[in-house]
Amino acid sequence: MYYLTIEDHFSSAHQLREYKGKCENLHGHNWKVILTVKGETLNSIGILIDFNDLKKFTKEITNSLDHINLNEYPPFDRENPSSENIARHIFTRISALLKANGFADIETDSVTVYESETSRCTYRE
Repeated sequence: MYYLTIEDHFSSAHQLREYKGKCENLHGHNWKVILTVKGETLNSIGILIDFNDLKKFTKEITNSLDHINLNEYPPFDRENPSSENIARHIFTRISALLKANGFADIETDSVTVYESETSRCTYRE
């Protein structure tokens, strides 16, 4: 099994609904995203997926989250934009982009979202 990992980032604001504490107030983070995909079969030139393709797909997602209030962006207009839900959202979207672009044999292994240098969440299925 081969595992490829890339990093990306975005900046956005959010507030946690029904949270009892300062995170209930609107605030922002410089989010760091670590994405790992996996697969068993290399292509004809010996790679699983081009890092540039993986970065392009990830950037499509993170650009949509960049410099916005996440609470106003679906699905976070209905669910809390917690690190947990953001990681799952990115995981789901990258999995769909891989399939839609002909990489059905590559699976998303994990998405880790850092909201600070010391606080992160990893989502796996």
